[in-house]
Parts: sequence; structure tokens; C-alpha cells
Amino acid sequence: MFKVRDKEPAYAFVPKADAPETNRYGKKIELVDETDPLAGKSLNINGDASVSDNPNRYKQHGFYFNADNCIACHACESACSEKNDLPPHIAYRAVGYVEGGSYPNYTRLNISMACNHCDDPVCLKGCPTRAYTKFAEYGAVLQDPDICFGCGYCTWVCPYNAPQLDTTRGHVMKCNMCVDRLEVGLKPACAAACLGGALDFGVIETTPKNREQLKTSIPGFPTTDITHPNIRFQQTRSLPREMKRTDAMPLRYERDEQGDAEFKTKLRDSGEARQWNLAKLRSREDPLVIFTLITQTVVGVFLALFFAPFIGLTELSLANNPILQPLVLFSLLGLETFALALSTMHLGRPHRFYRAFNNLRYSPVSREVAGVAVFYNMLGGYTLLTSFPGLFAWLPQDLPTVLQQFCGWGAALSGPLALYFMHRIYRIKARPFWNHWQVLTSFYGNMLSLGSVIIIGVFAGALLFNGESFRHLIEIMRWPLLLGLLLDGAGLYFHARDNRRAGGEAAASHFQQLTMYGKTWLLRNILLAAGGVLALALSVTAIEGALAYSLWLFTGLFVITAALISRALFYVLVIPTTMPGAFFWRNRGFQEHARETGLADMPQVGVVPDSH
Repeated sequence: MFKVRDKEPAYAFVPKADAPETNRYGKKIELVDETDPLAGKSLNINGDASVSDNPNRYKQHGFYFNADNCIACHACESACSEKNDLPPHIAYRAVGYVEGGSYPNYTRLNISMACNHCDDPVCLKGCPTRAYTKFAEYGAVLQDPDICFGCGYCTWVCPYNAPQLDTTRGHVMKCNMCVDRLEVGLKPACAAACLGGALDFGVIETTPKNREQLKTSIPGFPTTDITHPNIRFQQTRSLPREMKRTDAMPLRYERDEQGDAEFKTKLRDSGEARQWNLAKLRSREDPLVIFTLITQTVVGVFLALFFAPFIGLTELSLANNPILQPLVLFSLLGLETFALALSTMHLGRPHRFYRAFNNLRYSPVSREVAGVAVFYNMLGGYTLLTSFPGLFAWLPQDLPTVLQQFCGWGAALSGPLALYFMHRIYRIKARPFWNHWQVLTSFYGNMLSLGSVIIIGVFAGALLFNGESFRHLIEIMRWPLLLGLLLDGAGLYFHARDNRRAGGEAAASHFQQLTMYGKTWLLRNILLAAGGVLALALSVTAIEGALAYSLWLFTGLFVITAALISRALFYVLVIPTTMPGAFFWRNRGFQEHARETGLADMPQVGVVPDSH
């Protein structure tokens, strides 16, 4: 157990207070009763098997933040870091702020935020390794770094930036509610250290001493609908009509005079000009850019090869291509192997990749990994059975054919299904720019368009080399190519329209797309449109031979380049619903500055150079 100091001040203890039966979300505050099998068990903190006699041990606890009292001294941050022995680049709790008004009526609102130990923790559901558990004891949501393999998906889905991915250690870390202190009746270290009486802690829905309000919103705090967080606010001082963030996010918070919420998140348009910023297209998620595009391409090419006999496309048959088709199949297998290896090495702990299957019930990451694994194995079986039938001559006469068809249909069905699961990973409420059906049209559109351009590039080239016409191949493959480009283009159009209408983080992401990456975005659109127009024009003209093939290669180059730019933009543009950050690594602008100037080489600034 945690050792209580002699003469521990009274304010460091969790106050005793009567709580209602349910919280404002309708969730019971008493998480288990005394007769429940979960009651009376030890948390085995530091190997101690004793059980606390805290009478509120099985009630949901939470933080209380009084914004009127916070002086931004960062004592809560320091106490948390010292208690948990955190490195400079990790902070379970952080203090940010928003500001508004003008001199002399300037107002600053500070916000101290950590994990809110939510009623519906999306980190728990999203984690593929099941490293998260919501305990009946105090309602704490705890994460086990030893189980985590460092995918970082929980950092995507959490609206409050609570889980922290430590790239130097290869796993995620987060606030543990100081359950060791709670077991002996003490508040978490951050609440006990607060100098201004701004941060407090107790059973949720109980009003702490010297408090009047138990609000669930404050300027800069994301909507509670996502997770039902266990934090309550007080903020009584008058605020300006508009509050602005001081970090690099183009967001502001405007008083909603007519609506239910006090402040609404809005776009802060500072009038930047269009730029290229090609270097900033690089991100930690570059392996995912390659992985997603390769997987979608491989699925598209395989579908074309497998369904070719059903649509009369004999140019792709094994009989007409006894060497080329097996070569293409093995190339697909090799490409997908490379993509899987790249995505695995993207993990903080690649050697624990097998844990990705641990949460098939809830985690979209687990389902995507399972779907891609099934497709990969089916593709491998089909490739071997098709390319080397002699290896299976020892089997009963019809069994190799049956197995080949089984693997073929298995890959044909599991491939698109895997892409559906892949798209579900990005339907995240905490990342509004991603949470749109355009992700699905982009993934399926790339499957069709990229698969088609590869088929045309390879097999039309082979036909041209043999002095044969590839006109019939074009007549068939133009349809999936054009359909893929249409899906992609339509999705991008409605995505941009809906982002503008949605406001908030979605509109801010789109604003950066038009400004910070405006010229790159325009280039992507031109290449996508040019690829579609050129493909349509070539498919209806009588041009053949080397000239036609060269033009088709240019078409494919346009389509591939547009897809690559689009996917890179997809990852760098997203603005999550995180809390305002002003200091060091919580500020994206400072992170970029630190890496450009070499400050990131100084660990005390809290920025770590990208290590993987």
C-alpha cells in the first residue's frame, strides 16, 4: 500500500460525501455491490495483496476542475510527473489555455486535463491488445504497458489526448488515477498538489467544498457524447464572446447564444495563402500510407485476375500467360508481404504483433488485421496452387482444383471485406476529418483504379510486346478504372462540402488543406481529373500501339501520384478533438519548430525526434 506521511494535511484526503445512485448519463455510480464476486479483491499494487477498507472503493470517482481558480502554475503536472517518474516528453496531465478579449479587458482561461476515466472508454474498445481495463475499484480505466505493443490507436480515438505513445519505449502510458493513493484515502497527486484549489477529486456528482457548479463543458473541452467522461467543471467568471487557442490549431470557441452549449468550436480563419509544404506531407504514419495503398492495389489486381474468366477477359488467363500470370501473382504476394512487414515495424514493439488479434469483438484494428491475414493466406494458397500445380499432384485428382477455387473465392471475398474493416479504423468521432464515408469510397476507389492501372500497364505491355492488340483489354478494364476514379472524386467533393458545413475541427482540417497544403491539394485534384479525362478519352479513341500504351502509362502515373498525395494529406491534415495546448510538445507548431531547429535533440524540451 501507499505509505501515508505523518501529519498528512486534511486537503490531501478524498472527502466523504453522499452521492446519488446514478450520474447524469444514467450510469450507476455504485459499480458493484458487496455481494458481487468482483468486490473485496486486491489490486495487488506493488505486489501488496491487502485490500482497502475505503467505503467508497466501488463508486465511480472523477476529477473536478474550477477554472476560476487555476493560475497555470503547473504544480499538478509536476506532481504527476514526479509521482509516476515520467520522462520530459510524456505528461499524463497537462495545462493548456484559451484566451480572448483585448487590452485592457484580456481574459485567459486555463484548463488542466488528464484521463477522465470515462463511463464509455473508447480507448478500451479500440485497443487491439486489450491492454485497457475499466476497474470496479474507483471506476479507474487502467492501461498495462506490458500488454501494449505500441500501435497508438488509443491515442487516435481518445478525445482528450490522455493516452501517450512513448516512441522511445515502444508502448502507451496514461494516468492511472493514482489508485495506490486512493486505496489509503488520498487524492491523486495532481489534485493534492494544486495550489489554487482549482483541481479536486472525489466520488462523481458530489459537489466538492467551495464549489457551486458541476458542469460538463468548458471552452475547449470536446463534446461529452463520445465517452461520457468523469470530470466536472466550474466556471463562473464572465468570458468574452470569442476565445482563441494559442497553439497551432486554427480553432476558436464562440459563445452560442441560442444553442444548448455555452461555446461552440469554430474555425479560426487567419487568411493564410496557399502553399506547397511538400516536406510536411511526411509523418509518423508514412508506413500506413504505403500499407493501405499497397493492400488496396493488391486486392484490386487480384480481383481483376480472378474474375477475368467470368467477364471474357482471356488476355489475363493462365493459358495465354503461363509465365506472366504466376509472376504477377507472386509479385502481389511479395508486395503484400512488404506492406505487412512495414505496418508491423510501425509498431512500438513489432515482435508482439500477434497480440493484434486479442480484441476481435470491439477493436476495428483487430478486425482489419484478421481480414488482411485471411486475404494474405488465401492469396498465397491460390498463387501456389495456380503457379505450381505439379507440387500437389500427390493429392486426390480433383482436390487441387477444389482447393484452388476455395482459396480464390476466399481471397476475392476477404479482400474487399478487409478493406471495409480497414476503413472502420478511421471512423473516429474524436477525429472529425476522418469520420466520413469518404474514407470508404477512397479505399474502394483506389482498389478499383490502382488495380486497373497495374493490370493495364502489365498486360497491355505484354500484348504490345507480342505484337497483339490490347484494345479488348482496355474496353473491359476502363470500367473499373473510371468507376474507381468517380468514387474517389465524388467522395472528396462531398467530404470537402460536409467539412465546411460541420465547422469545428473538420472545417479547420479542410482550411489547412486549402492553405497550408493548398497547392499540393490543387495538384492532387488536377492529377485525379486529368487521369479520369485521359482514361475516358483513350478508351473511346482508335489510337493503338506504342503511342496508346505510352498515354496509358501517363494515365496510370497521374492516378498513382494523385492517390499517394491524397493518402499523405489524409494523415497530416487530421485535427483531433484534443484539449488546447500551449506548452512544448502539446503544441504542434512547437514540435515542428523543435525538429527544424534541433531543439528536439534536447530532451528537456519534451519533444522526441520521430524514431519510427
